Amino acid sequence: MFELDGRIDLANMALILVLSAAIAAIWSMPLVSLVASAIAVLAFNFAFVPPRGAFAVDLHQHALLLVTMLTVSWIVTLLVARLRWHTAQATAQALRSDQLREFAEALRVADEPVAQASILRDTVRRLIGAEPTVLVSSPSVDTVEASGTQLLGPVTPDESSGLRLCLQEGRPMGPGTGRHEEQPSWYLPMRGVSGAFGAALVRGTTDAGGELRNHVQLLCDQLGAALERSDALRSAAAAREQAQGHALRNTLLTAISHDHRTPLATILGAASALHDQDERLSLAQRRRLAATIVDEATQLSRLTDNTLQLARLGQVGVALQRDWESVEEMVGTVLRRVRQRAPQHRVKASVEAGLPLLRCDAVLMVQLLDNLVDNALKHGIGDTPVEVMARRAGPSVLIAVRDRGPGVPTAQRRRIFDTFQRGDTDAVAGSADDHPRPGAGVGLALCQAIARVHGGDLSLRARRNGGSSFEVTLPVEKCPEGTARDGDEGAPP
Repeated sequence: MFELDGRIDLANMALILVLSAAIAAIWSMPLVSLVASAIAVLAFNFAFVPPRGAFAVDLHQHALLLVTMLTVSWIVTLLVARLRWHTAQATAQALRSDQLREFAEALRVADEPVAQASILRDTVRRLIGAEPTVLVSSPSVDTVEASGTQLLGPVTPDESSGLRLCLQEGRPMGPGTGRHEEQPSWYLPMRGVSGAFGAALVRGTTDAGGELRNHVQLLCDQLGAALERSDALRSAAAAREQAQGHALRNTLLTAISHDHRTPLATILGAASALHDQDERLSLAQRRRLAATIVDEATQLSRLTDNTLQLARLGQVGVALQRDWESVEEMVGTVLRRVRQRAPQHRVKASVEAGLPLLRCDAVLMVQLLDNLVDNALKHGIGDTPVEVMARRAGPSVLIAVRDRGPGVPTAQRRRIFDTFQRGDTDAVAGSADDHPRPGAGVGLALCQAIARVHGGDLSLRARRNGGSSFEVTLPVEKCPEGTARDGDEGAPP
């Protein structure tokens, strides 16, 4: 400014000083900038305002100029400081909004309450620098405490009592909360709609402001809402499973009471005839009545086995007796049973050589194939044989049971595997079975349930020249080294 002395007047030199003060306010602290502005005005008075070399002022207009310079410099400094404060607040608010969003995303991915509480502890530790202690209360928490709560993090007996009081009352405690202000830490509840589902102890917050406490409380409330939502979903799933169990049990009881009545009545009639009219019956009549009793009892036993097995597979967490089994052995077992039960029927088997072992429950798989073959025999026509075929199909093994009957009507194919969906009575009446009878609607449903608990599926395919092909696909798992493959024994002829 000394270089401009004498070239421009005093007012223009004062404007340059005001401009310098405004620029300095951008980078300086507000208090420093205010003090610097006052010193600059005094120095300007001493150096340039007549009489020079003194702080005195000769003219009133010079005094007004100095006061205006100082006032404008301070106003600019205060405006810049206010703008910087608002910018800092907006930046902090944006960071907290991002943190809330990331916290909500992390809670959505985590399923267990303990994992969700750990996310809160990590988030608060990054925010404050101290890891909080969290008390979680949820029916699904794995805890040995009688109160059904679990503590995550170190805690003293007094702090534990404070956490439980905060959980019980659902209200914050500590500095700035209006309750128990003498406490050195915050006790923040994790609130849901219906109440608190935990509490967090946040230490080292004596000098922290209300905005930080409100932000941590928002994080705690998000966790409380997540815990409440998880409990609601678990309760709904348990209620749904219980309702399904009741519905299945009622349906089974209804089916048993209905489908067992006919064979029982037939058995009772035949047995009564043998008992009451034995001397008047011929040998052929007695044999026919005895055969009727055997046939009806066999059907009754099969229906009972299928119904009970379907009920067992419908239970949650059913355990299978899995082992490495040979497809040839299972098909051979089914053929031997069918030929003993119905030697008049023809069943042909074709099993591809070198099929891998299947890790399955052999009893269930034999029951599946037995049901499919029995179903094919009921719906086949005349002497046309039922075919059982097994081959490799990509990563799976395909086992098909085929017949040349009238096939399944298109309208019934979509629901043929539903429980208690009975087949077409007319189709059964035209079959090769000597005693045609519509099924109870349990056999195919059980077959599909068995296939699915093994990770496979059962489907129906209409054959080109008439008939149906029920095809089971089962995944092939890697067989451990050294597992014996003794499929030759019991292979189908």
